[in-house]
Amino acid sequence: MKLITLLLSLLFVLTFFKACTDQPEMTEFIYAGTFEGRDSEGIYLFGFNRETGTLNHIDTFTDRVGPNFQAIHPNGKFLYSVSDDRFNDEEPFGTVSAYSIDNHTGNLQLINEQSVNGRGTAHVSVDPLGIYLYVSNYSEGNLAMYQINEDGSISEAVDIAFHEGSSVNQSRQNAAHVHSAIPSADGRFLYVSDLGIDKIMIYRIDRENHTLEPAETPFFENEPGAGPRHFTIHQNGQFAYSVEELTSTIAVLLIDEDTGALQQIQRIDMLPDGFDEPNTAADIHISPDGRFLYATNRGHDSIAIYEIDEASGMLTFISHEDSRGGHPRNFMIDELGEFLLVANRDDDNITVFRRNAETGLLEFVNEQTGIPMIVCLTQFIPQAAE
Repeated sequence: MKLITLLLSLLFVLTFFKACTDQPEMTEFIYAGTFEGRDSEGIYLFGFNRETGTLNHIDTFTDRVGPNFQAIHPNGKFLYSVSDDRFNDEEPFGTVSAYSIDNHTGNLQLINEQSVNGRGTAHVSVDPLGIYLYVSNYSEGNLAMYQINEDGSISEAVDIAFHEGSSVNQSRQNAAHVHSAIPSADGRFLYVSDLGIDKIMIYRIDRENHTLEPAETPFFENEPGAGPRHFTIHQNGQFAYSVEELTSTIAVLLIDEDTGALQQIQRIDMLPDGFDEPNTAADIHISPDGRFLYATNRGHDSIAIYEIDEASGMLTFISHEDSRGGHPRNFMIDELGEFLLVANRDDDNITVFRRNAETGLLEFVNEQTGIPMIVCLTQFIPQAAE
């Protein structure tokens, strides 16, 4: 009897010790931003199962109507979201919201909010050093810059850059339309795609005065009528890729690492030969290994897949993959490069694809339905306790 009691006591101690020393199993999370409409409720939080490639709805955060684009701070502790929901009754502009992220549950807690200082907000991004936040206002044609405080809160705008001009497509380019702002990996330069004026404006970040200053070469000019929308930089810092919305093309660019200047070396179509239906290009991303580039078509409703030449940066077309949903406005490649997830706005779904690391090709896994007006996906992987 004493032996049994001793064994049970030992088992209890071992179990307790294991529970105290083992790290808890980490769940991965996906945040889905949405436009207003079709009973959309806000930012949807999903758990992501890497083994099965499935999503599980956990919660929805309803602080603002139509919280569409979002970005996570490089320290993984904060999320920033933009919405056309008016910041206050005194001005017609929308809201940028700062949230803290619960490392265990993925839940969001509102920290503070500021005005976006413009109409038709389309994009938000975070400085890689974690000091600034950049908000792109499409309809206003401006870019607002904010400081990020240590607690994740954001200041009022410290600088606003206004663009002027137009281009050849009068139905879409009668004024400046700032669509996105992407910082260089070291945070020295900011590349701002302006669809309305067919230019990627290049800013130097003045960290002493907290201002946006024109770079030595202040812009790259896309082909007339191209409509630069989104922009991505290769991991080696030497190449960049501009997805051109209005012509459904990708401009391949060399980066001058000293000045930030851009030089076009290739321009490649995103649509198959013979396709003559309406189409607009949308999003663009590079696989984590730097070998493949992906971009989405809205109209053709597909993901265009390219191989990247590691020496020159030039693209070779591989294939189109059906997005399995209408209007794939945004997509993401997970941090490990194993999956690609697409936000299909018109079918209110997320489609999940497994990615072949050797060929770059995609294999459809499943879909998550019932996310009204979904337009943005962001991944959060909890940080292991130190």
